[in-house]
Amino acid sequence: MLKIKINNSEFLVKNDISVLEACKYVGISIPRFCYHETLSIAGNCRMCLVEIEKTPKPVSSCTLPVSNNMQIYTDTPLVKKARENVVETLLLNHPLDCPICDQGGECDLQDQTQMWGSDYSRFFMSKRGVEDKNCGPLIKTIMTRCIHCTRCVRFGSEIAGVDFLGTLNRGTSTEIGGYVSRIFNSEISGNVIDLCPVGALTSKPYAFKARPWELRSNESVDLTDSTGSNIYVNFKESEVFRILPKSNSEINENLISDKARFFHDSLKNQRLQKLFVKLSDSKYSSINWPDFFAQIDLLLSSNKQKKVTFLVNEELDVQSICILKAIENKYSNLVSFKSVSRGGMNKNYFVNWTNNKISEIKKASKTCFLFSSNIRLESAILNSKIRNKVVAENFNVLSFGKKFNSNFPVKFINLNTSNLLKLFEAKDMLSKFIISARSPLFCFGESINKRFSGPFSFISFLKKLNPSSILIDIKAACNTEAFGFLGVQTINSSVLSHSDIFIAINLEDNIVLRKYLLNSSKIIMWINTHGSKLASNANFIVPTVTFFEQEGVFLNLEQRPQKTLKSISGIQDSRPIKTILMSLYPDISGNSMSKNLKYLSFLNEIVEHSNLFKSLKNKFSSYNILETKFLISSNFISLYPLKATIEDFFSSNNLSKNSITMAKCSQEHKKNNNNFKIND
Repeated sequence: MLKIKINNSEFLVKNDISVLEACKYVGISIPRFCYHETLSIAGNCRMCLVEIEKTPKPVSSCTLPVSNNMQIYTDTPLVKKARENVVETLLLNHPLDCPICDQGGECDLQDQTQMWGSDYSRFFMSKRGVEDKNCGPLIKTIMTRCIHCTRCVRFGSEIAGVDFLGTLNRGTSTEIGGYVSRIFNSEISGNVIDLCPVGALTSKPYAFKARPWELRSNESVDLTDSTGSNIYVNFKESEVFRILPKSNSEINENLISDKARFFHDSLKNQRLQKLFVKLSDSKYSSINWPDFFAQIDLLLSSNKQKKVTFLVNEELDVQSICILKAIENKYSNLVSFKSVSRGGMNKNYFVNWTNNKISEIKKASKTCFLFSSNIRLESAILNSKIRNKVVAENFNVLSFGKKFNSNFPVKFINLNTSNLLKLFEAKDMLSKFIISARSPLFCFGESINKRFSGPFSFISFLKKLNPSSILIDIKAACNTEAFGFLGVQTINSSVLSHSDIFIAINLEDNIVLRKYLLNSSKIIMWINTHGSKLASNANFIVPTVTFFEQEGVFLNLEQRPQKTLKSISGIQDSRPIKTILMSLYPDISGNSMSKNLKYLSFLNEIVEHSNLFKSLKNKFSSYNILETKFLISSNFISLYPLKATIEDFFSSNNLSKNSITMAKCSQEHKKNNNNFKIND
């Protein structure tokens, strides 16, 4: 620890930090534009000037390290005058368009001008104009407002891994831009909007929609992937206007993916708003809720031996899963409850959460192995964490599976599962390297378990080979871990063939479901937020709400329970799934719920008191893949090469597929990756 003086007050601070950080830790705020905690030091805005004893002129606090017995002054007349001159210089070419700027009310330049700026200007010549850049469908640019802090440049090169922007020209002709006109091709590009201290980079979908003081805010969780990034939902009346990252050092820090930030326009586009019943002439008629339940009661009572199968995707909240399990337990002969994974039929395995922490990535030694995972598309946040480790340390990444466009150096070995197992049995140099590595990081894509049939787990196999390994099991859906934790079984062909009524809850329209349901003569109830081709074949169409319109508990890839809050109300006749289920089976009493689902209240309590999570034990899942029996049982190995489940980052679930903004991003991305370009 070092002893320093700040404004004649003594403090003890850590070694190897800057003067700006020392002042921040003791509660003294220093204005800045170019400095940011997650980026490298640039020192080019000069707004953070402070006075140091025995120095002839002010110095930038972000570049100056602290030393023992240093005396710092942050509020002297010299410092105040220096900051006033810096603000005046920044405003020389800045346009006077604050009333129409989307950054208004959240602009650092506005705040610093009000605090340190002068009430007059010595500049009377014409202002300089700069041409706007095309960054794609997400980022709107007005480069005349740019103050050249270079935050966006450093973000692209250091975090996103895309050298999209740079500093062009010199002197008064300096501007931020790219040498080649192209879009910002990154899954986390929208974070430059939060980094930009002025209105040079703003959200294109949010342009001219609302002012920050008009919006209300709620804390929530990103459910577009299994990472569970923390977010703020900004909404007004019954519409979500934007989504911002909430800092969480254990999960996403202060980043979120573009899909999480911009998919929210699907909450109002192409939504199911009314209940429909199919008539005899294949036409649909809208009905109200009492008439709907009357028809369902008549349908179930007319033949009490009809078997009902609930088909749900792995984005359903924990409470709805618990209600379905209670229904299944009470009507075990007539009702079954199955999950539908993205790739079709699969097993819901459970992994002990102690081996599956996102924060363990920083503790990994020098090696990372990816198995059947395109981590850049499956989890953009985890990809950025691994990239930071690759850039900062000697960290090697080896990928077993199909090659993908990575933003950090990766060695690819494309094998099928049979050859992959033979690789470890051969005990050659590569297998010895994996087995002997100290605390390696193993990242598994969701498709790795689909390559095996029977009670065999490749994750358990590797854990036995290297007990010190750190396991990150990446799932495509946001709540897959809850299905494994609660022991929910997946669909199979025999269940589908022996069912009379299918109740499909929030299913994603894919080729597997169309095979069984599209031309089926069985009764289908489609409960979803959006319609699809499958919905046009259903006998009943029931609108439900999204996770922004109800509360729910979800488990991310490390089995961390997190709660979403209700931000807006549902559209017209849409109702929460849990309400619909309790209305379909009103005889599921509170006693039955408490008997079968004793962990439900505990999971809700854990969300508020995360330290209780340490005592959480699995009592529902019939198997844990880290047990020995998953290594010795017979199994069938697929000969197909290892391949990730997600190919299009912007349309990975039902909500993102119905987003107009995500459709534009997907279209632009395909243009950039076209292997057969035709010259005009």
